[in-house]
Amino acid sequence: MLQRACSKGDIINTMIVYTAGEIEKYAETFVQQIIRSSGEKEKATVVGLSGELGAGKTTFVKAVAKSFGLTQTVTSPTFVIEKIYQIDNNIFSKLIHIDAYRLKGGSELQNLGWDNIISDSKNIIFIEWPEMVTEILPNKMTHLTFEVVSEVKRKITVEL
Repeated sequence: MLQRACSKGDIINTMIVYTAGEIEKYAETFVQQIIRSSGEKEKATVVGLSGELGAGKTTFVKAVAKSFGLTQTVTSPTFVIEKIYQIDNNIFSKLIHIDAYRLKGGSELQNLGWDNIISDSKNIIFIEWPEMVTEILPNKMTHLTFEVVSEVKRKITVEL
């Protein structure tokens, strides 16, 4: 399973993408890997997304949502912190998109019901800026880092 804490772990994949279309293709592959590896689990699947503003974190979540068949518009949760989308999938029922950029620690995320959403194994949670709330994240989670290489080139590193 693709899992890892927010701290640096084992790099399992690094890729360069040039277009939103390439991010979409990678998101489809990523979703299939997550579905295949989810098996029996007690808690939500958590994916941390790091990278500077404009690096492609939200674009990736939009592509993942599309891969899950979500037809509604997915937007950045920057100002509302958290957005929850219902998905029709045998493994997951909710895609939860969190932007922790403005949070001052894990306690603020707990005020938004973190304990409830993390305890539901039918949730898949994408959290942008996970380094802001590291202390309450699970020990094992997938971590993707998005790096701007140039105006049209992004490097995505997946860590376990």
